[in-house]
Amino acid sequence: MIPRVHAPGSRTIGLLTYLYGPGKREEHTDPHLVASFDSMSPDPGRDPNATLKDLQTLLDHPVQALPGHARPAKHVWHTSVRATADDRTLSDEEWGEIARRIVAATGIDPGDGQPGCRWAAVRHADDHIHIIATLVCEDGSRPDDYRSGKRAQAECRLIEKEYGLHQVTPGDGTASQRPTSAERHKAERLGRERTAREELRETVRRAVAGAKSEEEFFDRLAAAGLLIRKRAAPSGDLLGYKVALPDDLNRDGHPVFYPGARLAPDLSLPCIRKRWSAGAVAQDAADTATDPADRARPLTAAAARRRTASATWQAVLVVEYGEDAVVAGHIAAAGEVLDALAQTSAAHTRHALRDAARAFERASRSHVRAERGHDRALRQAARDLVHGGPAHGRGEDGATTAMAIDMLFFLITAAGHWHAKKGHNQQATAAHRAAEHLRAAYQSAAAQPLGALYRHGRHLGRARLHQQSTVVHKAVPELAERILAEPGWYALAATLADVEAAGHNPAALLIDATARRELGTADSISDVLVWRLRRVAELPASTSAVAPGVSITPAPAARPDRRTPRRPRRRP
Repeated sequence: MIPRVHAPGSRTIGLLTYLYGPGKREEHTDPHLVASFDSMSPDPGRDPNATLKDLQTLLDHPVQALPGHARPAKHVWHTSVRATADDRTLSDEEWGEIARRIVAATGIDPGDGQPGCRWAAVRHADDHIHIIATLVCEDGSRPDDYRSGKRAQAECRLIEKEYGLHQVTPGDGTASQRPTSAERHKAERLGRERTAREELRETVRRAVAGAKSEEEFFDRLAAAGLLIRKRAAPSGDLLGYKVALPDDLNRDGHPVFYPGARLAPDLSLPCIRKRWSAGAVAQDAADTATDPADRARPLTAAAARRRTASATWQAVLVVEYGEDAVVAGHIAAAGEVLDALAQTSAAHTRHALRDAARAFERASRSHVRAERGHDRALRQAARDLVHGGPAHGRGEDGATTAMAIDMLFFLITAAGHWHAKKGHNQQATAAHRAAEHLRAAYQSAAAQPLGALYRHGRHLGRARLHQQSTVVHKAVPELAERILAEPGWYALAATLADVEAAGHNPAALLIDATARRELGTADSISDVLVWRLRRVAELPASTSAVAPGVSITPAPAARPDRRTPRRPRRRP
């Protein structure tokens, strides 16, 4: 059950006209009262002799009884209470009792002999009601409706349990502001899939991903086509900013600007600055730096994805074993990586990656204050993805995209587990949704490169396949039977052969690659090991251009400190 306390209004008759009218977005059916402050209020929906004016006059009486200067300018209180799609259809009597509980919990009409406001609850659909009240009590005082939204939420959690309804995950005040009904109606009227607020939020998040300065951030916003207004102090110091879509206009034909903080709590300018001004990075961050060999490669889309996989591999351990503030910083930086990957990936994975980034946005914030600076490697990965440019869907670009998504899946899953342990229910749910979108993106990205590896594995011959199966039995006997039974076994066999041809010890690298708890959440252990081995051994992610049986040029021996990240040290 979802209550929503709307902004106070000034015209009682205007709101009543809407509630009893046909509706702007959905057809209002049989509008009528289900409860009111005295149970005797006129009902223009069911009583042919009652008018909207009669009901408005009755509700406004305490307001009109005050002297003009004492009347509140915004005296109309409005709350909607909506059942979820999974809930049964409630009767008028049940909705009436719910309305009474909401006005009591919010201080509008507390009962027990305390002065209350006049109110009425209108039902014009099966799944929700609207409660209208006037914010002057019968004795001329003002109601105690402070934080009425949170009080309504708390009461709805109790109502859900008592009525056997779907129990909505409670919020913690760190979520982004939802689009208003007016914004949703405007988007529908203009034929837009999303509201201006949602489009701006996503664009700003992409602009901040990996950015290192205000100048770069605002240049990215301008390049994305947004209108920007900056707010400066008399000294000239920049205090904040607002953004607007050029074609999102108000009734006067002016652009509608949104401050960054109204898009999301972490998009205010002071919060964004914390990402840039973390100062000297602690030694823990040095421990999580990306692979030096990765940094030496020219920055291409494929190189950026390899670096992302390396940084993500290290971040998983931080999320599992790090201090809470450092973990929160890494989770926030993971959101930047998702935003950057979504905007630079090929069309066949872009939609699922955008869905993953949008879902994870809710998981990127919690009441645990994020300590920035230790997340440098992830933020650099996001920057590399942006500067590496758009990736193609095939070849090394496509294969390294699959490699990066594979690593990100485990990082996002680990973040979900961390949130769940902390009791962050909404964030844990959001991380789970993001992981599912990443799973879909991975399947699209990995199909071609793993298909090529599968064909290589099929051409290895019986003797070499037996050799590789022996390596698996020797290195990971507890996983061997499952791995050999998976469809991805042939791709892993080809990778083990490539590892050996490159001068590495396949068994040693396999033991290291399986020493990870996240394998239990994998659909295919073989797939996971393919990407881990090819990354650690510095093998090409794509082998579609390599003929079967052709060995790969040996690379320098893989260094243990690159393969196995050290657990971050806890502070004393």
